[in-house]
Amino acid sequence: MKEPFKWDYYSDQPALLTDKIYKKVMRKKEFFSLVRTFLTALIVLPISLVLMPFIKRKKILSNTFFCMGIDYQRESELTLKIMNELEVKRVLLRIKLWDMDSLDDLKAFIEKLEDKKVTLKIMQDRENIEDLKLFEKNLKNIFTTLDGLIDIYEIGSTINRTKWGFFSVNEYNAFYQIAYNLQQNTFPHVKLIGSGVIDFEYHFTAHTLFNFFKYKYDGIAALLYVDRRGAPEHMQMGFALSDKIALLSTMVWLSKKSAHELHITETNYPLSNTAPYAPTSEHECIDEESYANFMVRYHFLAFASQQVDSLSWHQLIARGYGLIDTIGTITYRPAFQTYKYMVQSLNNAQFLRLDIKRDYYILQCLVEEQLLQIHWSLKDTTLKNEVFFDVYSRDGKPLCDAILKIGDSPIYIYITEAVPQKINCL
Repeated sequence: MKEPFKWDYYSDQPALLTDKIYKKVMRKKEFFSLVRTFLTALIVLPISLVLMPFIKRKKILSNTFFCMGIDYQRESELTLKIMNELEVKRVLLRIKLWDMDSLDDLKAFIEKLEDKKVTLKIMQDRENIEDLKLFEKNLKNIFTTLDGLIDIYEIGSTINRTKWGFFSVNEYNAFYQIAYNLQQNTFPHVKLIGSGVIDFEYHFTAHTLFNFFKYKYDGIAALLYVDRRGAPEHMQMGFALSDKIALLSTMVWLSKKSAHELHITETNYPLSNTAPYAPTSEHECIDEESYANFMVRYHFLAFASQQVDSLSWHQLIARGYGLIDTIGTITYRPAFQTYKYMVQSLNNAQFLRLDIKRDYYILQCLVEEQLLQIHWSLKDTTLKNEVFFDVYSRDGKPLCDAILKIGDSPIYIYITEAVPQKINCL
């Protein structure tokens, strides 16, 4: 990555910019774009808030909702083996524009994925932002080399963090315009998503959706983290995860620049005692059990919104935030089994409803013509285990107690028409 930008190989992200003079100069240069971001948000956000209740749900397919972020340059053979075990039908891969020499390796890896749908996140550097002809050349190379192998291309990432290279939304808009022009003129069959704003900073998103650039998105990508606020149900400025998704979906619906399609292309929770591999400070990190609980509940809430077309967990193998740690020895964290059972349980699931009462949540789905209820509560409580219940823990273990404990670890309850034999409890 071009100086003064450096890549942190521990946390797999750019290192913080330490050149304060450079940042000051670049922000001054982009002052008018920053003002436009503020003014756009001042108009768009209040209107979106008012219209939030009127946005209709879509019908989201569970078998393409779950997406796993993987690094094709890290333990590739193990990754392929595990992906088959997880039975996830969609994966997200990343390519660095400053590492174009790896394109052939990426292609070879994708071909081994066989029937998986692939979202490819194209990550920028300052050189490609400043030299748009170079970006067009690199992008054309990517589209040509991977033709027919990629389902969705995500153009750019984390555009509201200067360490990722962009100093304004206008810089990103000009960057995305190159991709859109290339799509329209040469590659009309490719699908492009963009925006790429990280965290709950929708004033930047508003500017990517409402501007005078002549481009369109085939869907919106968001990196919707909640790690600085803990559990996905917790409030940030009066918004829980479900509210954040609803507001973002409303903005997408209002914009003429995008199809009404929303992809959360990156989210996770940082793990305690994993520095320097954790992407945040220890203050934001959580233990492995909380990680598993927050992860599965994040997915349940996003699926229940029926507005998120796919949700990519970042990522499979990573010491600081992944389901598996391969440094030293291969360690499967509790969240791995949690994720695996969640995907298997909700395969071909049809969403019915989400009930919330006094911090008690019940997600109801129809799976293979059988009613599945998923229960969790932010306050510990109990529920009678009825004779027509077939109950499993967060990780798929049968629960046979007469009184079920309902807490922050969700349980799966299959409602049977006849009294189940409960063979697993014998």
